[in-house]
Amino acid sequence: MASWNSIPLEITYEVLGWIAFLAWSISFYPQVIMNFRRKSVVGLNLDFLVLNLTKHSSYLIYNATLYFSSEVQKQYFQKYGFWEMIPVAANDVAFSVHSVFVTLLLLFQTGIYEVSQTVSKITLAIVAVVWLAAGVCFFIALPTHSWLWLISVFK
Repeated sequence: MASWNSIPLEITYEVLGWIAFLAWSISFYPQVIMNFRRKSVVGLNLDFLVLNLTKHSSYLIYNATLYFSSEVQKQYFQKYGFWEMIPVAANDVAFSVHSVFVTLLLLFQTGIYEVSQTVSKITLAIVAVVWLAAGVCFFIALPTHSWLWLISVFK
């Protein structure tokens, strides 16, 4: 993360980021708790869960790569200049990990509780096309090491 010109702004940024992390993270749990109490996932759409897992997984790839990869950070600085901040904070990575975990937990609940629905063919096709396109983009980025471009696909 780039240095700030103002300590109060940096503190405000960090505090608000973690408050947002908590608020969004807490929002997942009523569904998990309700499923557990009822021992049922009736009313929870499997298509939503599969698409949500794809969304949160791609967001995790973007956040974690930009936050932890010095090579991608270097490409970011070359493209945008040193005066720009990397647009990912620790709370973004934490939220991404948490959201993938809770979505997997919800999918686990659909596996252990009786469910009368299946994932639609349209959802399976969408997910297949998305991950196939991501794979193609990976092989396009590989020869030129265009990692910043590649992770922007996941954003």
